[in-house]
Amino acid sequence: QLHLVESGGGLVQAGGSLRLSCAASGSFFSLRTMGWYRQAPGKQRELVATIPSSGSTNYTDSVKGRFTISRDNAKNMVYLQMNSLKPEDTAVYYCNALVGHSPIGSWGQGTQVTVSS
Repeated sequence: QLHLVESGGGLVQAGGSLRLSCAASGSFFSLRTMGWYRQAPGKQRELVATIPSSGSTNYTDSVKGRFTISRDNAKNMVYLQMNSLKPEDTAVYYCNALVGHSPIGSWGQGTQVTVSS
């Protein structure tokens, strides 16, 4: 069972930056593909970025070149560095483990990111 706690969100002006953190507890963290998701009001949750245990990271087109996902397996942590933020990035951000494209852990409380114009 994977337990996830997200933090680091906040209110920022357009063009600003935030770094989100995800603390994971559970077995085999270092072997899992991890991802960051977001859910904006009235919209479905979408997968934003993924990082495998080894190999290349992937991003949804809308964040490519602005967001960077990373992990520290020694600390069971996953990060999302978000630069050049836009109002459309406003959402609650969640992390989770994936198998294929499907999340497999229980959802945490998420962290709110609000970008003002």
